[in-house]
Amino acid sequence: MGIPQFAHALDYPTRPVRVIVGFPPGGSADIVTRIVAQALSERLGQSFIVDNRSGAGSNIGTEAVARADPDGYTLLSVSVANAINATLYKKLNFDYMRDFEPVASIDVVPNVMDVSLSVPANTVPEFIAYAKANPGKISMGSGGVGSSPHVAGELFKMMTGINMVHVPYRGVALATTDLLAGRVQVLFDTLPASIANIRAGKVRALAVTTKTRSEALPDVPAMTEFVPGYEATSFHGIAAPKGTPREIIEKLNSAVNASLADPKLKTRLADLGGTVLTGTPASFGRFMAGEIDKWGKVVNFSGAKQED
Repeated sequence: MGIPQFAHALDYPTRPVRVIVGFPPGGSADIVTRIVAQALSERLGQSFIVDNRSGAGSNIGTEAVARADPDGYTLLSVSVANAINATLYKKLNFDYMRDFEPVASIDVVPNVMDVSLSVPANTVPEFIAYAKANPGKISMGSGGVGSSPHVAGELFKMMTGINMVHVPYRGVALATTDLLAGRVQVLFDTLPASIANIRAGKVRALAVTTKTRSEALPDVPAMTEFVPGYEATSFHGIAAPKGTPREIIEKLNSAVNASLADPKLKTRLADLGGTVLTGTPASFGRFMAGEIDKWGKVVNFSGAKQED
């Protein structure tokens, strides 16, 4: 049976491919996945269709892919949520490391500490002082319990000793709407999702969450300049159901890496704050294992949990 399967893999894809994103449109994972899906469509001659299946912190979409036929026609948009959820959720109907084949990494991106224009703080130290003078009065939005904005904010709370009220939304786009309206005061959003509002002056960016400043926002400090040792990055990648033919995975990996080498696409991701991360399926697998371990420690320390 190996020869027909290999021959089929050489022809792949012969029909449209679905890439499932576990979040609503408009967030970081959705934006980056659409950019890469368009590039894959052009490179491989078949449509790569983004399918948003939000809910349960991306677990609904992730489970759908875990149960899909391992034929290369249903792929998963992977993000930091998949690494966080491995510890956050006590009962999952899948195990990420067991049920998925790593295909390709795409990029790593900072989160950025955005505050409402109504907040009387222009720097991180001013914000910390304001928060300590107003304990429990600052609302911190997120895309849901255990989302990247949530755990980035929890890490900030832990390392600064401030008290903020976490307000989870069904997707970060909804949290952004309330940040713009001043209904929440701070949001540790991913840079691709928030950079347009930052550049338009609709929110105030106090810091990026990487060790160094972002080339996309060179005037915005890195959090480590004020909170030594703080780092909370997001990332994007692609995975396939376990058992997907190796030839298909290699073909997809080559196509993603070739797309990321395109200067136009690389520039587009850089404009969104992303740093391209190319590599083999195996290197992406090792990267995910490290992220699951890292965020597992943060989740356990914060006490955050989801029962379903």
